[in-house]
Amino acid sequence: MNRQLRRMQAKQEAVEQRKQQSAQVRQQAQKKAVQEQKRVGTRQFTREVIGEMRKVLWPTQEQVRNSTLVVLVTVFLLTGYIYIADTLFNSLIFEVVFR
Repeated sequence: MNRQLRRMQAKQEAVEQRKQQSAQVRQQAQKKAVQEQKRVGTRQFTREVIGEMRKVLWPTQEQVRNSTLVVLVTVFLLTGYIYIADTLFNSLIFEVVFR
């Protein structure tokens, strides 16, 4: 076997070994996650939800207004585009079919 083939074979073996290692790590992580899952009571769940909601970075009123404006303008433009396309296709089909 020449050097190139040996090098390619060594690289392929290394890649396969890394794939096997990563698969093993993933399996171990999944097993650990399943073992760590414990059901909590309603009060504990509510406390955790409130704690997480306090961490949320809520948008300002100006950001909400700007986002709403962008959505409304986009909807308006797309509605106009679809209306124009529908009208053109309707008139084209009407001309072709009922000539």
